[in-house]
Amino acid sequence: MNYKQFNAFCKALPATTYVMQWGDSHVWKVGGKVFAIGGWADGEPSFTFKVSDFSYDVLEDQPGLRPAPYLASRGLKWIQHYAKPGLSDDGLKSYIKQSHFIVSQGLSKKKQRELGLLVP
Repeated sequence: MNYKQFNAFCKALPATTYVMQWGDSHVWKVGGKVFAIGGWADGEPSFTFKVSDFSYDVLEDQPGLRPAPYLASRGLKWIQHYAKPGLSDDGLKSYIKQSHFIVSQGLSKKKQRELGLLVP
């Protein structure tokens, strides 16, 4: 996946916003909270996303994946896809979509309703 494809995928998820920050990284948010970051590493395109505790345990030692710099060192469950083999594009999209869901579930019910993420 390249950054153009990453941005198009994140843009298609519900109630997302985009900003370039942290050294020209592509930062995607839902309800003002980050759920995915494109960039933030040297070399290959890299993608950082929030995961469940179980997914973190499964992914943290996989080739091409690692606990996300800065975030994981603070006890947060974020993984960075930074090199090959890493995840397939479909696998990466699935984890980004899950990250969007995890982050959106952390928003208040009122905010979820405002964003159209909570069915009345």
